[in-house]
Amino acid sequence: MKQFILGVAISCVATTAVAQTYNTLWIPDTLRGTTFNLTVKDTMKQLRSGNQTITGGINNSFWGPTLFFNKGDTVHLNVKNKLNDSTTIHWHGMHLPAVMDGGPHQVIPPGTTWSPYWKVTNNAGTYWYHPHLHEMTLEHVSKGIGGFIIVRDPAEAALTLPRKYGVDDIPLVLTSRRYDNSNQFIVQNTAYGDYLLTNGTHSAQVSLPKQYVRLRILNAEIERGYNLGFSDNRTFYIIANDGGLLSAPVAVTRVKLMVGERVEILVNLSNDNVGTSVDLKAYNSNQTFGFPGGEAGTTGQFGSLLNNIDFTVLHINVAAQTASPVTALPSTLVSNTYWTNNDVTNSRTLTITGGTPGQPNNPFVFDNTPFVLSTINKTVTLNQVEKWTVKNSNIFGHTFHIHDVEFKIIERNGSAANVGAYEQGWKDVMFVPVNESVSFIAKFDDYADPLHPFMYHCHFSNHEDDGMMGQFVVTSLTSLPTNASEMKYTLYPNPTSGRLFVQAPVNTTVYYATVCNSAGKAVMMLPQPELNKGIDVSALAPGEYFIVFIDFATKTKTAVKFIRQ
Repeated sequence: MKQFILGVAISCVATTAVAQTYNTLWIPDTLRGTTFNLTVKDTMKQLRSGNQTITGGINNSFWGPTLFFNKGDTVHLNVKNKLNDSTTIHWHGMHLPAVMDGGPHQVIPPGTTWSPYWKVTNNAGTYWYHPHLHEMTLEHVSKGIGGFIIVRDPAEAALTLPRKYGVDDIPLVLTSRRYDNSNQFIVQNTAYGDYLLTNGTHSAQVSLPKQYVRLRILNAEIERGYNLGFSDNRTFYIIANDGGLLSAPVAVTRVKLMVGERVEILVNLSNDNVGTSVDLKAYNSNQTFGFPGGEAGTTGQFGSLLNNIDFTVLHINVAAQTASPVTALPSTLVSNTYWTNNDVTNSRTLTITGGTPGQPNNPFVFDNTPFVLSTINKTVTLNQVEKWTVKNSNIFGHTFHIHDVEFKIIERNGSAANVGAYEQGWKDVMFVPVNESVSFIAKFDDYADPLHPFMYHCHFSNHEDDGMMGQFVVTSLTSLPTNASEMKYTLYPNPTSGRLFVQAPVNTTVYYATVCNSAGKAVMMLPQPELNKGIDVSALAPGEYFIVFIDFATKTKTAVKFIRQ
């Protein structure tokens, strides 16, 4: 079974008499607006002393920029793949058409630019983007390819919350790595890293102002979970999880964060003296069996120097207040209305199977069915409100993620009382412990596509690559439009030096357009192109090209030649 590590490294795991050396936390840069240019590439980074490490990044040498979206905007992403491998980029948590989703079907070949777009309908919250190529997700994510998405909306903007990015509003991506003797990542047959990386920084520290601060925390591990709290056991406040703000802050001293999950917390530093410090820690020792990273042992496939211990995630130094500090906690946040059992129109059950110890060719799957790229496992009718129950009586805990929709967890082990207060909000990832079941409700609205599926899967990258994944299509009962018998497209001006316009046949909707060079290699991929705006080919080298159009109704392919002057 293919295994992997993606994690967060920290050298301070116990109190010693030697002064701890910390490194300044790296804060990802930002991109704002409605058009975002992202380049996925192989890179090198000095992660620790000795040799540089071969990494991957998006516009950077490790991890990518934080993308700021405004709810209601239509965003356009131009993703250029400069890796030596094909890849995909999935917009985790985004509600969008399947053809824009970036799952295993939206493969971006090397040297090709993929240009999805969609209207942002998600609530204000913390989302992320990462590779999702089947059987390669583990390898690509382990390089450090990914990034945050922060959505803003009027409801969040009306609240008095910290939102000065990098000052009192801090993104934190938690991962871990294991290294070989030349400082290269060990990927295969490794479930957990030995060293913590917080935003790609070993032994990270940050100075935060003496006021309320906001931490947006993402678990981007391969398997490890985090039981987060502070070294002085202070109370902090959960204000949001995967799908945005909760109805009110939830006071806690610990919060468990599993792979793929996000949580936003408010921490009050107002009572701390300037110059003092406090640590954000993972209290991972002595967890219940099945907690990822709770295994005993420091070596082997499931061993790690971080397993079954408490360790520091971030060293926080208290600094002076900002000019306009947030010093009070809001009593309420937003008004969320959730689906209930009374709204359910269809119910489904998934059972986690496989993974039998001692059987290496028996990986974890759903319902005894390994993932096959050409098999549609579920068909959902547009606008259905569905209840899904995921049952796990098999060996170990898993995180379950579904694309396209945010859901409401309504039951754990058949009871609403077992759902934690902090996970009462909108979610797209949930932890399913061993010998337990979890139920959620979601509405599958807005987007129907019988050709491109959405995915559901375990968010452990090694389990996902090994086939613990399924796919579903959302279909509409509305009949498809009829298509003109003659599929004739006209391109103008042709030749062109900039923007190319398309005259399509009557009653035709273009589902996909692919620009290929004279050798037949794809150089631009345009899902559901906005033909009224033209196709910008100005970045292409002069030469002969052709566009392959796929009609939505018939899936007929038509190739038309053009010349880039």
